[in-house]
Amino acid sequence: MGEVDIILIIKMIIIGLVQGFTEPIPVSSSGHVMIASEILGLGEQGFTFAILTNTASLFAILFIYKKDIVRLAVNSILYLKTKKSSYKDDYRFVFFIIIGTIPAGVLGVLLSDYIAESVSMTTIAVMLFVTGIALWLIRNIKGNKGEGDIKIKDAFLVGLGQAVALTPGISRSGATIISSIAVGMKQDTALRFSFMLYIPISLGGVILGFSDFLNEPNKAELAIPYLAAFIATLLMTYFAMKWFMGIMKNGKLVYFTYYCFFIGVLLLIFF
Repeated sequence: MGEVDIILIIKMIIIGLVQGFTEPIPVSSSGHVMIASEILGLGEQGFTFAILTNTASLFAILFIYKKDIVRLAVNSILYLKTKKSSYKDDYRFVFFIIIGTIPAGVLGVLLSDYIAESVSMTTIAVMLFVTGIALWLIRNIKGNKGEGDIKIKDAFLVGLGQAVALTPGISRSGATIISSIAVGMKQDTALRFSFMLYIPISLGGVILGFSDFLNEPNKAELAIPYLAAFIATLLMTYFAMKWFMGIMKNGKLVYFTYYCFFIGVLLLIFF
């Protein structure tokens, strides 16, 4: 393997680490991948790479929430069969996840061509400022809604937040967590609902983009760099998510306000 190939692998690992670290936190993973790619001289990463790293992040989130996913699935089926009240909260939670997925699912299909377009660093900077302002506005909200207290309206409004995150440069986790807290959810509920919403929308994106992945002309040439990026993304998403869960538990979400403003200013100055 030549020196150029080794350098490419190292760069892909760095991109994977950036994707993995920023996917769970409210700072726009796609925006940060674009920034890192520009700094490393890789240019814009293609749709195939986005599918690959998104799949890696999805696997990490599925692993972290595997017990919740199994419980929700089993109890929802049991509720449909038995109508026992002990299973009802889990069934309702799954129903609300479906409701919350609809806005982004519909808009994702209708606006797929626009969403796929590249954006400027200035746009990313502006969207980071928007995210930072939103995080600042909800910093003192102390919600009291648990999983059993969510209403259809709450789920739909959070779903609209996820749909807004289809805008290039807007953080998906940020939009859904901010929306969840804004409608009165407790922070742990907001976190869980946000990432339960991430699973179907991310899985849908992987399925819809799989044919593009299969038709990638340079798969053989990029197999090792892509594999390295996949592993880096998978591991980093896992550890970043665990870290972010601790941040949410301690109510320190406001820290990301300062980060968004800081990176936004740097982008406006240097790009």
